[in-house]
Amino acid sequence: MITEIKLGLCNPPEPIYLFVNQGEVDGESFVWYKFNISQEKKIPVTQRALTGYLSELRLTTKEFKGKDNLKLDIVVSADELYVIRTGVETNFAKSFLLAASLIQDFSKPLIIVANAGDENTVFCNLYDAASKTKIYREWSRDLDWATIIHDIQILLAGNSSTTPSTPKLSVVPQAVHPQDLRVKNIRTLLDYPLDLVKEWLEFQDVDRPSLLHITKINELVKTMCLAWAADKCDYPNQAESSYQNLVVDAVTSGADELAAINRWMQELQAVKTGAV
Repeated sequence: MITEIKLGLCNPPEPIYLFVNQGEVDGESFVWYKFNISQEKKIPVTQRALTGYLSELRLTTKEFKGKDNLKLDIVVSADELYVIRTGVETNFAKSFLLAASLIQDFSKPLIIVANAGDENTVFCNLYDAASKTKIYREWSRDLDWATIIHDIQILLAGNSSTTPSTPKLSVVPQAVHPQDLRVKNIRTLLDYPLDLVKEWLEFQDVDRPSLLHITKINELVKTMCLAWAADKCDYPNQAESSYQNLVVDAVTSGADELAAINRWMQELQAVKTGAV
């Protein structure tokens, strides 16, 4: 799709971020908002729906109150480039992913609707923009969210030649080494203490993972994972064995590491609660 380029004064071609949350500013209620960083001010968005082409889905680590939080960025190409940012574990993220998992052709525009729920929660409804038909899938406690995200990302990558062209956004500054980002994202997923990572690195006489050989970084990742699993298994070797099968072997076969670790965590939690 080719759009007319308007000449003259304009705003910089930067994405418009929409943050999902239910609240009120100056008597004006909202379910999502923009944020003015320089003034540290929320700007309510009165419209509850956004129509556009889903162009990208990604996980982003953001720091909040001294802790890293994993966010889901829903990138939408419309009159501008929009990024809907929400916590990956929120009701909005899960209800969006649930509906989006049914879509096989992302070359068609969608309507993303933010709906207020109880106790400050926000849910998402998804519609086919042409037919105005709601896209709905039943909720299930056994859903594998990491796999759903991965499957949607694969479909989006396949549709990249047919959807409107959008600038690619970096999740982190280019100066960040991929292995440093790898450790950061996994540590965030596991909620592993940053101080323990720093202490482990100090024993290796480095201050960041990227200064280590890849085998040492793999060892750090395994250390964090097995620490998380310490109270999830009845037998000492159970966690390590399942980690080898569901994470190491899966990544060797081409699986995304973060998604594999997430599935492994869900598997151990299910066993712990007697769900499987």
